[in-house]
Amino acid sequence: MTGDTMIAPTEVPPSRMPYGALCLLMVVYAFNMLDRQIVTILVEAIKADLGLADWQIGIISGLAFAIFYTLLGIPLARIADRGNRVGMIAVSLTVWSGFTALCGFSRNFVELLVARVGVGVGEAGCTPAAHSLITDYVARAQRGRALALYSLGVPIGSLAGLVLGGILLATLGWRSAFVIAGLPGIILAVIVWYALEEPRKHLVAARETGPAHIPLAQALATLRRLPSFWLVSLGTAMAAFGYYGQSSFFASLYLRTHGAGIDEMAMGHDMSPTVFLGLSLGFIVGIVGMAGTFVGGLLADLAARGGVKGYTVVPATSLILAAPLFAAAALANTVALSFAFLSCAIFVHALNYGSVFASVQTLVPARLRAMAAALQLFVTNAIGLALGPLFVGLASDLLGSMLGKEQGLRVAMALVVLPLAVGAAFFWAASRRIDADEALGARLGAALP
Repeated sequence: MTGDTMIAPTEVPPSRMPYGALCLLMVVYAFNMLDRQIVTILVEAIKADLGLADWQIGIISGLAFAIFYTLLGIPLARIADRGNRVGMIAVSLTVWSGFTALCGFSRNFVELLVARVGVGVGEAGCTPAAHSLITDYVARAQRGRALALYSLGVPIGSLAGLVLGGILLATLGWRSAFVIAGLPGIILAVIVWYALEEPRKHLVAARETGPAHIPLAQALATLRRLPSFWLVSLGTAMAAFGYYGQSSFFASLYLRTHGAGIDEMAMGHDMSPTVFLGLSLGFIVGIVGMAGTFVGGLLADLAARGGVKGYTVVPATSLILAAPLFAAAALANTVALSFAFLSCAIFVHALNYGSVFASVQTLVPARLRAMAAALQLFVTNAIGLALGPLFVGLASDLLGSMLGKEQGLRVAMALVVLPLAVGAAFFWAASRRIDADEALGARLGAALP
C-alpha cells in the first residue's frame, strides 16, 4: 500500500481521519515504548546478573535514556519543522531498535548504560516529528482523538514489552529478550519510509521552495510569550515523574514484596512467576491503559468544544484522581488488592495523554509545532523520565536502610502522589489563561517569516 492511498496529502475533511497513517504511527510509537519499557520486567534479572543497586536501575531505566532523548529532541525538531518528518521517523526507529538489541550484549553497568543512551538518541527524533505530522493530517476538531490514537502506542507498547519480556525472560533470558525486541523495528522502519507521505512535498513542489527558516532565538522568544505552553509542559513533566518513577519498579514491587502471592497465583495458572507477572502487568498497563487513552481522547475533544481550555481540565482532573490510587497500589497488603488499585490508577492516568499533546499543538503557531512538541518532551523527560525512576530508586535505598528493603520500596513508590498533585496544579493554572494564549499564538504565528 502506498502513501497516496493511505492519506490525503495536504487537507483532511473534518468528517474523516487518515486511520491508516495514524495506526502506522501508533505502531511506531508502540515499538518506541516496547523498547523503552521492556527493561521494567527484566530489571530484577539484570540487577542480579550485573550486580546493580536500585539507584543504578533508576539510571538505566530513566536518566541514561532521558539525557540524550531530551538534549537531541530540540535540534531534531528544528529539522522536523522544515524537513522530511517521515524520513526522520524512519531513521530514528532504525537507530533505537538497533541499540535495544545491543542492550542484550552488555557485560556490565557501563555497557548497558551506553546502550540505553543509544536508545534515547534514536527515540529523540520520533514523537516531535509525529505530532507535527499528525496535526497536518487532521482537522483541529479531531486533534484530541488523533493524538490519543497515536498515544495508544504507550499502553500497547508497554503491554508488548511486559508480556514479551516476561515470556522471553522465563525461556531465553534477559539478553535474548532485548535482541528479539529490537530487531523487528528495523523492518518496520522500511515500511514507514515507503508507506507514509510527507505533506510538505506537495507544498514544496507547488512553491519550489521550502518554508523560510525561523531562527532558534525567534522560535524560543515566540514560545516564551505563551505562559500556558510552559505550564502544560510542567504539568506533563510532573505526570511523567510520578508514572515513570513508579512504573520502573512495578516488577520489583511484586517480586520483592508479594513474592509468595505471585508464586501462588502463577502455580494456579501453571505459569512461571515472571510470565504470570508479565501477563498481569501487561494487561493492566496495556489493556486498561488503552481503554483510558481512548476514553481520554473522546473526553478531550468533547471538553475542547468550548475552547482549548478544555484540553487542560481533563489532565488536571485525571492526576488528582490518579495520585491516591497509585499510592494505594504500592501500599496494599495483597496482590489482588494492589492489582485492583493499579488498574484504576492506570486507567485514570491514561485519560490525560491525548489532551496534553493536543493542547500544545493547538496553542502554538503551525510553523513551531515540532519545536513545541520537542520542548514539551524536553521538559517532560528532563524532569519526569530522568528524575522519576532515580528519585524512587534513591528513596528506596534510603528508606530501605531504615524500614527494610520491602517496606522502603513500597513507601518510596507511594511518594509519587506528590509530583502528581503538583502536576494537577500546573494544569489548573494553565486553564486560566490558555484561551487568551491561543489568540496570542495566532497573532505571533502570522508575524513569523
